[in-house]
Amino acid sequence: MSYLIDGKSGKWEVVMGLEVHAQIKSQSKLFSYASTNWGGDPNSQVELVDSGMPGALPVINEFCVDQAIKTGLSLNAKINEKSIFDRKNYFYPDLPQGYQISQFDYPIVGEGYLIIETNDGEKKIGITRIHLEQDAGKSIHDQDEKNSFIDLNRSGCALMEIVSEPDLRSPSEVAQYVKKLRAILRCIGSCDGNMERGNLRADVNVSVRKPGQNLGIRCEIKNVNSIKFIQQAIEFESKRQVDLLEEGGKVIQETRLFDPSNGETRPMRGKEESHDYRYFPDPDLPPLVVDHKRIEQLRNDLPELPDQKKQRFIKVYKLKNYDAEILVDDQFVANFFEDLVKNRDSKIVVSWLTGELFSYLKKKDLQLSDSDISSKKIGELLDLIIDGSISNRQAKEIFEEYLDTDFNAKEFIKNKGIEQVSDKSQIESLINSVLQKNEKMVNEYKSGKEKLFGFFVGQVMQESKGKANPQLVSQVLKKLLSK
Repeated sequence: MSYLIDGKSGKWEVVMGLEVHAQIKSQSKLFSYASTNWGGDPNSQVELVDSGMPGALPVINEFCVDQAIKTGLSLNAKINEKSIFDRKNYFYPDLPQGYQISQFDYPIVGEGYLIIETNDGEKKIGITRIHLEQDAGKSIHDQDEKNSFIDLNRSGCALMEIVSEPDLRSPSEVAQYVKKLRAILRCIGSCDGNMERGNLRADVNVSVRKPGQNLGIRCEIKNVNSIKFIQQAIEFESKRQVDLLEEGGKVIQETRLFDPSNGETRPMRGKEESHDYRYFPDPDLPPLVVDHKRIEQLRNDLPELPDQKKQRFIKVYKLKNYDAEILVDDQFVANFFEDLVKNRDSKIVVSWLTGELFSYLKKKDLQLSDSDISSKKIGELLDLIIDGSISNRQAKEIFEEYLDTDFNAKEFIKNKGIEQVSDKSQIESLINSVLQKNEKMVNEYKSGKEKLFGFFVGQVMQESKGKANPQLVSQVLKKLLSK
């Protein structure tokens, strides 16, 4: 279904393309041996090249090249066996060299595509190119009233700029595209996809037009680091452009920033064109030549990609499309699920993984990969639910407390004194006691007041202090009441 904006003169179509900046998951930077570890003291992970010292020469990181190739292969893209690094010239305080080493006319990855799922079915989103480039440093403006500071730890980190065609037509399509792209990057290990840390961020190009007309003037919203914010930025910016055009104004091609505090975009600077950057081949770096055999070896080494894994999960584990999509979004979660589902019912595993466990992690503000929770610990609890040692309700009540202890599941429920009674003879004894105390109601039930069945179940559970297996109680109770 098309995403259209109602204007005074009719409906307007939104057209979008993304430039996604993905920081390569590597131990060192693109052109130096400096560490890329997050959270170091300011300017503690900087070498001469990163700080723009005269005479310091860049040396290409072979691992980063391989990651870019793997990313291109995963996006059904052409790998260029020869690519060239250029200098992109502009001044900014956190760019110590006065230029960014990037790629322009001859990127390492050419055209490809990515398939997303929409309400109308599958849609192919074209990939224009992927090029390698070094990141800039970070300007800090909130530590002093009069001064700004520069942290160069990020300077020189390897980025892949993944440029899409203007094939996206709604905020939800853009969200699906970013989610899918992030899942692929995480799966192959080329980027951790952490948007909060800025390891994955997007420049969103937005324009509007009357359906069927030529593309309108676009505005670029820079460095949006959340899927939620990307959608909000698109909604505001597209409406702003429609209102402007409806009033007889013109959209100015410019770079804008999104302010999450008010959900609005604001002007940053006029939009530069390629000639403004005075691109030219970097004289310190020869053309990058990649052997065809190396490309094919990297292709053969690719893991099972999210789409493949999703279809396997649906087929093998009989999962719903929605559940499978959630699981394959994160490679660690997918592997966790496969460990957990061994010899267990997939329905109960998915329910607890995407429900209780994800809820717990959200409260703790944790990713599963950053926690110390093992599939073994979750599995032990699920096994006790399955064999009737504890009810599903009881398990939910003690779940968070259980995860925060070092006890195994059997030890924990024993210490809590909540073992479920599943012995048939004990259940029969409890039921007989309840029926003897309520002979009048038993007669009324047998006379046709079947709604009293719930009353008897409740009395048995009360008698057992909540420990009786409710399924077994219902089963035995029906049998005894039928006599």
